[in-house]
Amino acid sequence: MLTHVFSIRQCDNKDCRFRFPIEQASPKGKRCPKCGALTQVVDLPFNNHAVEAPASTPDYPLVEALLDNVRSTFNVGAMFRTADGAGLRRLHLCGITPAPDNPKIAKTALGAELAVPWMQHLNALDAAQALKEQGLRLWALEGGPRAQSLFSCAADLPGAPILLVVGSEVSGVDPGLLNLSERVVSIPMQGVKRSLNVAIAFGVAAYFLRYGGSV
Repeated sequence: MLTHVFSIRQCDNKDCRFRFPIEQASPKGKRCPKCGALTQVVDLPFNNHAVEAPASTPDYPLVEALLDNVRSTFNVGAMFRTADGAGLRRLHLCGITPAPDNPKIAKTALGAELAVPWMQHLNALDAAQALKEQGLRLWALEGGPRAQSLFSCAADLPGAPILLVVGSEVSGVDPGLLNLSERVVSIPMQGVKRSLNVAIAFGVAAYFLRYGGSV
């Protein structure tokens, strides 16, 4: 797997001492990006480390995801990268959710948008109904009276493929999709905020659905 070689540089200004990594091949970094003083290499070169793919894929649940009216290209790009890492089978992009032909998605997807199969749908409810008729189990990621902790569902993961339904950053999951869903699952929140950023919540849920039944 391709890796890059980095150096750690540190500012010579004793009142600054800004410490930062920079790729060895880069011509930048000789001046401190904070105060402008000279910098020097202060540690041995090192490689960034990537996680190697397993030799074989365990029999975890198959998962697809439906992203309905997710407006941020950066969120969608991050979700493509998560889908690639977790091994999701396909993403369904519904409503205003931008597709990979939007160049801004690549800023956070970093190439994953080219690797993950996807389909685009104008109407999320129509798409979800069709996928349900194909045998997928719809699990909506949302709060509300039907919601149960995602982490209490490990015993129910084995079985037919799961369609993880994620809604808008602002309005959440479409009520029609909630009515169609077999389960509504939520991520426990202990702070002052009642929800996570949609891309982060998607990442937690996607990895749990793929691997939660194996631990």
